[in-house]
Amino acid sequence: MTEADGTAEFATLLRGLKERSGLSYGVLAKRLHMSTSTLHRYCNGDAVPVDHAPVERLARVCKAGPEELVELHRLWVLADAARRTKPVAAAEEPSAVEPAPAPDAEPVPDAEPVPAPGKRHSRRAVVLAAALAVVVAGGAGAFAVHLAGGGSGDGDGRKDRAGAASSVTQGARSADPSGTASPSPGPKHKPSAGPSRSGAPAGDAPGTPSAPAAAGATGTPLTVATTPYVYESPCSQHFLIDRPPAEVPPPPLEQDAPNWVGAIGAVASGEQFIKLTVQGTGSDTVVLEDMDVRVVKSGAPLAWNDYSMGVGCGGGVGTKSFGVDLDAPRPVSAPRNGQRDFPYKVSESDPEVFYIKANAKAHDVSWVLELKWSSGGRHGVLKVDDQGRAFRTSADVGRPGYDYPIGAGSWGERAA
Repeated sequence: MTEADGTAEFATLLRGLKERSGLSYGVLAKRLHMSTSTLHRYCNGDAVPVDHAPVERLARVCKAGPEELVELHRLWVLADAARRTKPVAAAEEPSAVEPAPAPDAEPVPDAEPVPAPGKRHSRRAVVLAAALAVVVAGGAGAFAVHLAGGGSGDGDGRKDRAGAASSVTQGARSADPSGTASPSPGPKHKPSAGPSRSGAPAGDAPGTPSAPAAAGATGTPLTVATTPYVYESPCSQHFLIDRPPAEVPPPPLEQDAPNWVGAIGAVASGEQFIKLTVQGTGSDTVVLEDMDVRVVKSGAPLAWNDYSMGVGCGGGVGTKSFGVDLDAPRPVSAPRNGQRDFPYKVSESDPEVFYIKANAKAHDVSWVLELKWSSGGRHGVLKVDDQGRAFRTSADVGRPGYDYPIGAGSWGERAA
């Protein structure tokens, strides 16, 4: 599939979700905190959001299923790549944004700040800024491009957020069996954006930071965008925190979880649900032969309090994923809920999205993933972690539990 085809299919899927919801463009746009004209352009394929967050909000408001969410993310990656290859002269003026709804309106999950009225930049300023950026890029090297959504708002040229929910591993190859990344020169057009804050406490030994690598004879021809905390449902996500309830802020929305985790030193409790978006850096096909699990450190579970990110959730359908039992002597990734096992093939125009569900019932485990790949006569191992730090998941058995009921305004002790 070409990037242009991806844009067309992306718009078609958005239109299908919108029509199935039964909501008008106006009503849906208000719930998404974007202008009606912007929503029209997305659904017609005339514009593509620079960030995946508004796409996911639209899908969830329209009650998209797990398979549709995965497919929508895959198509957005292709459409976003096509958008970034358009000439500078085609840059669009930022669209008007609807004011935030009145206090009694239906709450919108993970809504982003809306610029004040009258703060729009002129078309000329946007084009001049874009042209200046190209000149700077020509002299200083590559721009930072976040493959899994580093922007904000509804996507028509607004600034990227400082804290992104995902990290991008580009060309970090394992130089030895321990999975240590070996840095090499970066690609001209695909470096990563500013990192989000790490989810591991300061006491956790960090891994070697992922470094860009060229897609040449010695580089790794693929990138991996990592979202370390995905809420399969709000009630399924718990964190262990070494603080009393009075010192713990309210539970974050999914896209804000990395910053929230980093600020208070939280650790995934019981299980961790991770999303990987794997994409080639060129037209050559890259075969993903297998995905291994490497334990960096394992010890006794943390004696901290357990905090749930949601209450009152109903049972859901399990997402296709690779399960990991972190308590096993040698943890492996195993397909679950109909997930097809490796190998897979990826290229720049044909990415893959993988979900990994890791469970720990008896240990506190720091761990990383290793993707074995081959392309032509080349092969290697790509280490996947969380911004240079190992993922960390700890058992929560027997720990005091706290919930944050809707409307309560504070944490309360969980009923036995």
